[in-house]
Amino acid sequence: MSTTPLPGIGVKYDLTTRAQKKHLSVIAHRDGTRSLNVYRADDPDACALSLQLTGSETAALIDALLPSHHSPNVLHTTDLGLVAERVELSATSYWNGRMLGETRIRTETGASIVAVLRRAEAIPSPTPDFRFAGGDTLILIGTREGIEAAAALLGRE
Repeated sequence: MSTTPLPGIGVKYDLTTRAQKKHLSVIAHRDGTRSLNVYRADDPDACALSLQLTGSETAALIDALLPSHHSPNVLHTTDLGLVAERVELSATSYWNGRMLGETRIRTETGASIVAVLRRAEAIPSPTPDFRFAGGDTLILIGTREGIEAAAALLGRE
């Protein structure tokens, strides 16, 4: 599977099935909806089927595909009105080299940075003196509105 960031839209995930060599893509929109696309085998640029799924429809599809992954200890954020999202910090970001505490992200947006992925390392619960670097992937949790505001703040150049 490959992942492609779509600035201002979300993230596109591409997959080719092994048995039937079908090309599928899922676009995870920032508003929580999903687009599921299946492409024609004879023309990989032609979409044969496109489904638009709401957040609850996406959750139901996940339940159907991965029922063994459910655990009472896992936080299902959609049931609580919360979302979790990855936001990549660009090399030209204003925040590159600055500390987490300087963003005032929780105070300004209500969203929290709960982890940072840097190269092959995960930094859980970064402290206010944590320094960002371009290319960091920030894991945020909050309301949809808070995440949108945080992404805008973090996208500042």
